[in-house]
Amino acid sequence: MVERIDFLLGRHDDEKISAGEAVAGMIINGLGFTDRSMTLTPQCYENCPVELLFRDGVQPSDFNRFKLGRTLDEIHEFGCTDLFSDLAYQACSREEIESQFGHLDTTSFSLTGQYLEDSDEHAIAVTHGYSKDHRPDLKQVILELLVSQDGGVPLLCKTWDGNTSDNEVFSTRAKALVEGLQKNTNPIYLVADSKLYSNQNAESLAHLQFITRIPETILLVKEKISQAFQEDKWVKHDEKKKFHEVF
Repeated sequence: MVERIDFLLGRHDDEKISAGEAVAGMIINGLGFTDRSMTLTPQCYENCPVELLFRDGVQPSDFNRFKLGRTLDEIHEFGCTDLFSDLAYQACSREEIESQFGHLDTTSFSLTGQYLEDSDEHAIAVTHGYSKDHRPDLKQVILELLVSQDGGVPLLCKTWDGNTSDNEVFSTRAKALVEGLQKNTNPIYLVADSKLYSNQNAESLAHLQFITRIPETILLVKEKISQAFQEDKWVKHDEKKKFHEVF
């Protein structure tokens, strides 16, 4: 991971630790210092063998708030979602995890407490929206997650405003995947629920291989379901399931 981040973000001759090492340092710090400010990261390594965790010459003071802050700025400029996705696919390739099928969905996280008015134009809005936690009284944020069919490994994650609809998330992701396919020759199949299938997604879906359930609100779907029951030509899948193909 360290080498890949350094390759993507670049290295500087005058830095004591690289961006990749800074990220690794923050991750290790987060495994044990979860209730401490990130500015106290050097304290995490005062009694740790940093030369074994990283390399010879690295000191706890190298993980100061200035280095960590600059690294986070570089990641933001590169793109948090792009960096996460790149590292995820690199890990899948190394561990031979099948990532041809990507399962896409969203969930909401309800939050309590008081929040200041947004002062950062890039920050997500903690606000009321459709609550999948069944807590409409609380403000929330939305998390989009794309995972592999093999092992459920996260391939992509992104946070959204608390009032963002699944239609908007799926539409944005479908367009991004179409652009990504231009750089990737391997076929990728997108698996999602019926919110994926909509008029605003039609153009993107025409260029994607996808698996979804077409919503029954579409008149043609209702007609085909009625047709299937009338023809009664079901094909048995197993003891509990049967299906009817419509072309």
